[in-house]
Amino acid sequence: MRIDVRQRRARLGVRHLLAAKAQAVEPVAAVESIADGLVALHATDPATVHLSVAARSRVPDVTGVERALYEDRVLVRMLGMRRTMFVVRSGLVPVVQEACTRDVAARERRGLVQALAEAGRTAAWLSDVEDAVVAALATRGAATAAELAADEPRLRTELVYAPGKSYGGTAYITSRVLGLLAADGRIVRGRPRGSWLSGQYSWSTLDTWLPGRPEVWSAESARVELARRWLRAFGPAPVADLRWWAGWTVGQTKKALAELGPVEVDLDGVDGIALADDLAPVAEPAPWVALLPGLDPTPMGWQSRDWFLGGHARALFDRSGNIGPTVWCDGRTVGGWAQHPSGEIAVRLLEDVGADTTATIAAEAERLRLWLGDVRITPRFRTPLERELSSSSDR
Repeated sequence: MRIDVRQRRARLGVRHLLAAKAQAVEPVAAVESIADGLVALHATDPATVHLSVAARSRVPDVTGVERALYEDRVLVRMLGMRRTMFVVRSGLVPVVQEACTRDVAARERRGLVQALAEAGRTAAWLSDVEDAVVAALATRGAATAAELAADEPRLRTELVYAPGKSYGGTAYITSRVLGLLAADGRIVRGRPRGSWLSGQYSWSTLDTWLPGRPEVWSAESARVELARRWLRAFGPAPVADLRWWAGWTVGQTKKALAELGPVEVDLDGVDGIALADDLAPVAEPAPWVALLPGLDPTPMGWQSRDWFLGGHARALFDRSGNIGPTVWCDGRTVGGWAQHPSGEIAVRLLEDVGADTTATIAAEAERLRLWLGDVRITPRFRTPLERELSSSSDR
């Protein structure tokens, strides 16, 4: 069966809640539906979560996102696919944990144990430190890294990094131990200190943050479920895209798909797969535009991006493969944007989209400016076009 690029773009607009009629209205419901529709929200840059939700909401609301994250806790921030930070629905935490994060934790533990061995510490010593940290955190209920280091001074053990290099030096093991405990599913990141742009999180035990025994998944069944969810949101697509997105091995990917049983499809000459019950065409939505933030889950959902990116990769990505803020029109990227220090939203279109669409994009940029108000956004990963626009007067 052939599924052409026009149909893929229609699915993107509808399923990624970018077309106007697909956007959610109620703030908390919007956050949940957006996270569910995209499987996970990128959270390496704390601002991305809020900006991604805002781009898909008729009434953007920071308070609603924070309530979903830190009060209702229907969303949880965790390390996941490709060792990347994500925000996922609380019910999906055990799925991501077993499908991806468990392997990430094993690799992280091997690296830290090796580094500690060079400093004369053992794996047993590390386990003892971890248990002490979890006990201290359970007593406190919530704590910052500094507070936990005060409770457990061994967190201030120093390791030497890149000896002999200009960028080398020493650092405490605090962040690595806390990150490892989180990857093992024992602790979780809570409310950050400061504004919604902050990445300095407090910590809680997972049992405290999400009381109740989580659903138990095997690694194999979790990978099948995650593959199913990804195909529902991002399919049809090449198998290589799923493998890249999930960070799985070839064997893990093949085994998950063998259990899932997708259908092979033709994506304009490229081999792809789709869920067997997802072959009916999606009606094309009305014309739409969107301004998506850097590392938004839509452009980061596929490894092969030519069908929506065109020839704009050099301007919109950094050298490590991180995408910056983008302008979208009907399922394809047509430019980039940045916030000027004045607060103005500077836009650069990389192709001709016509006068009417250009005016609609300008209106969307103004909506974003008004919503941000006095808040200033600097993406954690700067791209060539974003750097240029943020220092220029383009609009």
